[in-house]
Amino acid sequence: MRARALPLRPEVRLSELGLGAAQGGNLYRATTDEEFASAVDTAWAAGVRYYDTAPHYGLGLSERRLGAALRERPRAAYVVSTKVGRLLVPSPEDAHLRDSDGFDVPASHRRVWDFSRDGVLRSIEASLDRTGLDRIDVVYLHDPDDHWEQAAHEAVPALVELRDQGVVGAIGAGMNQSAMLARFVRETDVDVLMCAGRYTLLEQGAADDLLPSAESRGVGVVIAGVYNSGLLSRERPPADAVYNYQQAPAEVIERARRIAAVCEAYGVTLPQAALAFVRRHSAVVSTVVGVRDGAQVTETVRRFGTAVPEELWDALAAAGLLAPSPDQDGVPGRG
Repeated sequence: MRARALPLRPEVRLSELGLGAAQGGNLYRATTDEEFASAVDTAWAAGVRYYDTAPHYGLGLSERRLGAALRERPRAAYVVSTKVGRLLVPSPEDAHLRDSDGFDVPASHRRVWDFSRDGVLRSIEASLDRTGLDRIDVVYLHDPDDHWEQAAHEAVPALVELRDQGVVGAIGAGMNQSAMLARFVRETDVDVLMCAGRYTLLEQGAADDLLPSAESRGVGVVIAGVYNSGLLSRERPPADAVYNYQQAPAEVIERARRIAAVCEAYGVTLPQAALAFVRRHSAVVSTVVGVRDGAQVTETVRRFGTAVPEELWDALAAAGLLAPSPDQDGVPGRG
C-alpha cells in the first residue's frame, strides 16, 4: 500500500488507507480485545501503517488497545495520531453507570473541554502513558467548534512547541465541518487536518473552502467519515440508514440510492466508489475508516483496492449527483 508524505512534514508518511480506532473504544457496542487486535493485525498485513485514535474514544480504551496492538511492531514503521481538547477526569462516583457519549464503557471518567496550553500538555502526557508510545506522530485538536479562540491561540502554540521538541511530528485539527478547518489553514501553523463527513461521494462542501486552501499552502488533508455515518457503507442504502449520526432524511437516502444506481451501471458498488472518490483530490493524503475486527478490515481493503472507471465521475456529474467544480473540469476531486 502506498504512503503519502505530508508536504510540510515529509518525515511523516501516512498510508493512503488508515485504520480508525473508535470501535476499539467500544463505539456503540462492545468490542473484545481479541477482535480489535485482529483488526490491527489484518490491517498491518495489508500494508496499513496509519492508525488514528483519541482519548474521547471509550474514555481512553481505544488508546490503550491500540498501543498494546502495536507494541511489538517496529516504531519507525507506523504512524499514530491522537487528539487533544477533551481531558479525562476521574469520576469514580459514576463508575457503576455506562458512558453517555456513545461508547459502551463504564462512566469512570468525565470529559472536560480544555484547549489551554496546560490542558494540551496534560492530554499528550496521558496519551503517551495510555499508548505506551515514546512520541505521537500526529496530534489533532479534537472538535474545537465552540473553542476557536483558545484552540487557535493557546492549543496550537503549545503543539508547535511540542513539534519543535520532537514530542509530536505534525499538528492540526479534526472536525466534522470544513469552514473552521479552512480557517486553521489560513490563520495558524498546522501541517495536516482531518475532515469527517464533509468531503464524500454524497456531499463536497470541503471542496469550496478547505481543500483549495490546504492545497495552496501545502497542508495535508485526511478524510474520515467517508461513508457519512454509514449511509454510503452498503450497496443500496436501507430506509433506516444513518446520516450524520442520526436517522437519514428520506431525500438524502433517495440521493444516495440514485448515486448507487449509477455506480452499479459502471460495475462498482456504492462503498467502493465512496472510497475511490475522496482520494482523487490531490490535497487528500489518507482516508481513515473505522473498523472493529479483522473481517471489516479485509472488506475495507478489498473495497479500497477496487479499480473505478474514470467515466463514472463524469456520469455522476452529468446526472447532477456531483456538484460541478469549474477549477477541476466539472468533477470535484479530479485534482
